[in-house]
Amino acid sequence: MKLLTDAHRARMIANGTVNAARIADDGNTVDHDPVVKLFCPWGAGTWLLSELDPEEPDIAFGLCDLGVGCPELGSVSLAELASIRGPGGLGIERDVHFTAKMTLSAYARAANAAGGIVA
Repeated sequence: MKLLTDAHRARMIANGTVNAARIADDGNTVDHDPVVKLFCPWGAGTWLLSELDPEEPDIAFGLCDLGVGCPELGSVSLAELASIRGPGGLGIERDVHFTAKMTLSAYARAANAAGGIVA
């Protein structure tokens, strides 16, 4: 399974382009809703991603949780996530049923209170 569909990729590039322009202008970024949820089927890793860097579209921004109780907002390489293999060759997967119900910062607040992403 591809980590991102073409529609996810287009929306995330658009979100990244908006925030790159805002950073260059006044530094006040838009708090986008997550576009995609990725997860580790054999562990507790979860990523809610909202944008791609328009200059380096392999770099995604979002809420990252490695399952150790300290989720944080930051960047992650999609190529690195795609290269991870677990038992039986399992890879990181996309939650095909995920629909964002709040903004990324709201998910981050909830995750910090719960000690992990709840989505």
